[in-house]
Parts: sequence; C-alpha cells; structure tokens
Amino acid sequence: YGRNKDVILPPAPSLLGIVPFAVIGIVVGFCLSLLTIIPAGYVGVVDLFGSVNPSPVYSGLRLVNPFASVNKFSVKTMEAKEPMTTPSKEGMNVDLELSVWYSVIPERAPEIYKTIGKDYKEIILEPLIRSVIRTVTAEYDAKALYTEGREVVVAKMQLLAEPIALEKGIKIEKILLRSIQLPDVVSNSIELKLKSEQEAEQMKFILQKEQQEAERKRIEAQGIADFQKTVATGISEQLLKWKGIEATEKLANSPNTKVVVVGGRDGLPLILGSDK
Repeated sequence: YGRNKDVILPPAPSLLGIVPFAVIGIVVGFCLSLLTIIPAGYVGVVDLFGSVNPSPVYSGLRLVNPFASVNKFSVKTMEAKEPMTTPSKEGMNVDLELSVWYSVIPERAPEIYKTIGKDYKEIILEPLIRSVIRTVTAEYDAKALYTEGREVVVAKMQLLAEPIALEKGIKIEKILLRSIQLPDVVSNSIELKLKSEQEAEQMKFILQKEQQEAERKRIEAQGIADFQKTVATGISEQLLKWKGIEATEKLANSPNTKVVVVGGRDGLPLILGSDK
C-alpha cells in the first residue's frame, strides 16, 4: 500500500528532428532580410555602416545587403507654406503667405542624405525661401506687390530660388502667392484709386453714349433738311396750280353741294359751301 508506483516519462525529443526546422527558419529569415520594399513615390538610400551607396534604390521589391539600413526618401511633389512679414521698398511691412511646390530629385537623394539629412526642408528650403522673399520685396513698392507687379514678383522669386535649390538636389516646381496683407494706409490708397478709375470709366461710357445720341440727332436733322430742300426744289408754282385745277375738277364732279368760284387771289379756284 505505501509503495511508490513507477512513473513512466515520455521519451526525450531527438535533436536530429529539431535541427532541420531551425535551419529552414534561419534560411527563410536570412532571405527575407535580403529583401526590402520601396513604396511608389519613394527612393531608398542604402547606408552600410556609414558608407552611403551613391545610387538610390527605386520603388519595388529590391535585394539589399542584410546588414545595411535603407532610408526612404519621398520624391513626390510636396508643399511648404511660408507665412512671413517682409519690408517693401519704402520700408513698410507687408504680410505674405506663399506656397512652394517642391520635390527631391531622385538621383540626388543619396547626396542629400549624406550631406544634409532628412531635415532638408527645415535646413535648406525654408531659409532659402525667406531670404529670396526679403530680397525681392525690398525692390518693389507695396502697391506693386498687390496690383500689376504681383506676378512679376513671384516669377522673380522662383528665378532666384530655383538654381540654389537645384544645387542641393531639390527642385522648386512653382511658387504661389497665397495672400498678401498691406498696411492700412496703402490699402485705403489703392481702394480710393480703384474707385476713381471705376468712376472715370463710367463717365467715359456716359460721354460716349451722349456723343452717339448727339450724332444720331444730327443725322436725323440733316435728313429732314435734305428732304425739305428736295421737296422745295421739286415743287413749282405751275405744279401747284395744276394740282389745284385737278382738285377743282374732282370737286365739280362730286355729287355734294358746293359753289366753285374761278379766279382767286393766286389764280386758283375758291370752293364755297358744304354738304347739307
């Protein structure tokens, strides 16, 4: 009754059965470490213990050194908004807000990674845009920034910024002036000028309309005068007497009661009497 029963233990697993699965796992893990996926719109920069490959890795499934790190750079068009206050030519402060469309040149991504890093926007692009804005606006009056010189100013900004950014591997595609806020004194002056120009254009239209109406009346009066001149020239005393005689004959043949006296003051018949 007090004797311990024998406990039967399962046989120990054989190491020979585990080794094949471990080897397969190691091989699969090593093969996966050789592969990397670069998304569309990106390039990869391969960094092997501080040695940067000068050729970027383009989008897709790529083979890489398993000991290297792959840093992904977006080469899509991106936007940088830049609000700032800048002085004009006359020394007035103007509030501007610009949008800069830019992208990384794919072939230059390894150079950017090696010399600047991933913070190239804060290190290169933003200071460059601020400097260019101040340089250009200082050459123009505040009114020019708001009116007809606006497009010229933006084009000059891009002309100055583009080659400097290209040297660093960044392409500036377009600079857009989103908004501009002038000092109150300048804004009021521009509004008064625009109002005066609109009133002048309206008065010009009214004068043109009056001139056209006067020309119409002149032509109408000239036509009436020409008609009267033609009629006066074509009607003679003999013609009037002949017409009077014709009218007398028609009246004489009429059944209505009348008295016709021949030999009036001007030689034409006189008609007396009326219908009863």
